[in-house]
This record gives sequence, structure tokens and C-alpha cells, in this order.
Amino acid sequence: MELWFTEKHTPHVGFSIHVERQIYSGKSEFQRIDIFESAEYGRFLTIDGYMMLTEKDEFIYHEMITHPAMCVHPHPKDVLVIGGGDGGTVREVLRYPSVGHVDLVEIDELVVTACREYLPQTADALADPRVHFHFEDGLRFIRQPQDAYDVIIVDSTDPFGPGEGLFTKEFYGNCFKALRGDGIMVNQHESPFYREDAYAMQRAHKRIKESFPISRVYQAHIPSYPSGHWLFGFASKKYHPVSDANFEAWKTLGLRTKYYNTNLHRGAFALPTYVEELLKDVE
Repeated sequence: MELWFTEKHTPHVGFSIHVERQIYSGKSEFQRIDIFESAEYGRFLTIDGYMMLTEKDEFIYHEMITHPAMCVHPHPKDVLVIGGGDGGTVREVLRYPSVGHVDLVEIDELVVTACREYLPQTADALADPRVHFHFEDGLRFIRQPQDAYDVIIVDSTDPFGPGEGLFTKEFYGNCFKALRGDGIMVNQHESPFYREDAYAMQRAHKRIKESFPISRVYQAHIPSYPSGHWLFGFASKKYHPVSDANFEAWKTLGLRTKYYNTNLHRGAFALPTYVEELLKDVE
């Protein structure tokens, strides 16, 4: 008997991976967490039946949610990651020698526990002493800090269930307050391709644009995500994501990446016409 994992991207479209075995299944008070092993994508994590990451292409997502902001900010020291219990975003953040403190806010401790046991490729970074865990709702956590962070990365699940509050106007306004005067926020921005995903993307963009003076959208190709075409939001109090980026300074860090580079950084903010039109409709 063959075992396949299939995620429905729309009622009429699905993405399937042949599964060799299921290596973990757990249920917390928030969600169901499963980890599978496959020949093509390696181990992969799903939450409530939705793909979160695969070992084969996680580097694309984690590099692109992290490096554009870290490249633009001249000296990121204090970083807040909301969500991201798999550890991949934290792994990329910690590659910067200027970073001295990372707060990881993850609502579900079981995600961290499972990933540390079965997904060391991303989760090994969570053992770094610079990482401080806060197992609570990110919407509640972000109400307290003020002028505390240089970079905030919102590595959330999709905008329903436990992640729904991380797409609200209140949340983005509190992120603005929690950032220092030259702070940057990045969020995963959903896909523009399918109708329901595009609506969620537009809603997030509208609310971010109402909260930040600089708000831009950029893209990446992630094969295991719906349509493969994924967006991220770059929001800043001060810095433009391209004209204020010091690419030569970033190159001197000597970071070895598999997807991100400075030429790609520039190009990622050049969007297809249909995406530009979706964004303009809500601006």
C-alpha cells in the first residue's frame, strides 16, 4: 500500500508527496502536528494538514523571510521572531554577528518540542543561548514591548486558527510600537495566485500599509507552497528595502546562502503585473 500526503490548495487543486513513513504525530490544545519522511522532499512538517516546511526547500522560505531585512538594517542587535517554532528563521538570524538577543514567541510549545526531536536541520539553532523562548500568543506578547527591537519577523502560519490574530491591524500597530526608530518588520504574506490566498494577502498588505510609512512586497519561489509563488511583506519606519540596502557591507559578512543573494534582493521587489494590481486595489 502506498501512502501519500495531499494538501488541498483549492477545492480543485492539490499538492501530493509520496510518504515513506510517518515519524511523528501529536495534538496540542491548539492544533495537530505531523512529521513525515519522503524520498523527494526529505522530512516535512504539517500542521492541521497544511504544509509548513520540507527539508528540501525550507532554505528558500527561511532565507527570504530573514535576509532582506537583516541586510537592510545597519546593525540588527535585538530581534523578535513571532511563530517560527521550527527554528529555521532563528537559524538564519543567528548567522549575523551583531545579533545579541532573539526573542522567539511561539504559541504552541509542542511545535518546538517535535521539531527539536525530528527536524534538527532547522531546530538545532534553538539551542543557542541568545534565544529566549516565550510560549504564548504573539498578539498578546506584542502589546507590551516598546522601542525594544531592531527587526521583527512574523513567521506565522496561515491567517486562520492560532495564526489569525497575527494578521490584524492591532497586531501590526503593536509591532510598529515595539520597533526602534529605524526598525523593520517582515511577515510571510501568503500567495497571490489563488483567490482565497490573494484575498488574505491583500488584507494583510492593507493593514500593514496603514501602520508603517514604508511598506513593500517581495516574492520567492517555494515549490512546496500553494502555487509555488509566495510573497513577503517588508515594512519599515525608516529604510527603503532596496535604495537603503548596503549590499557591499552584507557581502563582507561572508554568509553562504543557497537562495538569497544581493542581486536577487533587488529583483525580488520587482513584482508581476497581476500582483501589482492586487496590491494597488487595497492601497
